[in-house]
Amino acid sequence: MQTKPFGKSGPQASVIGQGTWYLDRGDRRSAISALQRGIDAGMTHIDTAEMYGDAELVIADAIAGRRDELFLVSKVLPSNASRRGTITACERSLKRLKTDRLDCYLLHWRGSYPLADTVAAFDELIAAGKIRSWGVSNFDAEDLDELLDVAGAGKIACNQVLYHLQERAIEHAVIPWCERHGVAVVAYSPFGHNDFPSPSSKAGAVLQGIAQARKATPRQVALSFLTRLRSVLAIPKASSPEHAAENAAAGDLTLSDGELAALDKAFPRGPKPRSLPML
Repeated sequence: MQTKPFGKSGPQASVIGQGTWYLDRGDRRSAISALQRGIDAGMTHIDTAEMYGDAELVIADAIAGRRDELFLVSKVLPSNASRRGTITACERSLKRLKTDRLDCYLLHWRGSYPLADTVAAFDELIAAGKIRSWGVSNFDAEDLDELLDVAGAGKIACNQVLYHLQERAIEHAVIPWCERHGVAVVAYSPFGHNDFPSPSSKAGAVLQGIAQARKATPRQVALSFLTRLRSVLAIPKASSPEHAAENAAAGDLTLSDGELAALDKAFPRGPKPRSLPML
């Protein structure tokens, strides 16, 4: 499994991690097995959030006795992101995850609380040893400019954003901004939201052809394409051990320049949207 730095001077994290949105809505035993199979295969970067229902509780069971192997991330809701509320939310997530620290803690999206208050809470949590770093999710380049003014250089570890073959808006401004400032980009919903390209479509046929030529699956090829850029990591979700193993194998797949060009043509990024797409 390839790794990439999480932030300008942060630790290495697996380029393919494990997302956990809706993880609590299926079979709990299967979800735990999927997470554990993923960890065994090198997907030690696990992402969750207080918004994800009981996902933190499922993760706690899956990682028991293995915390030191992991890069563990959770998120605070904007409605809780006051200075005191951020600290309380983090402590609640730590309790649910049965751990004493997070490797990174994110503001889930911008809300009504001043960024300065949330950043002050993050700094306080770092000083207390409860988080090792902090970042954001669903921030456009203009939001990142404002955050940089508040926090100063070298503080923002990552920006977690929507990114998949059919939604490449972040390539216009967000990825270039993050690469200039040493901020990791974490792609959530890297297969789309129930709309992964069908092999019967023109673009899907290109994806299928590359997968067959490389003895890989279309989803592995998609993950390899998204993580081709030096700043980008991805966090697909798997609901079964077999899907987890499939996702993990993408961490060692490197596409050729020709294959990347073919996918770029089949799935054009399109014009820059007025606002950042998000789920």
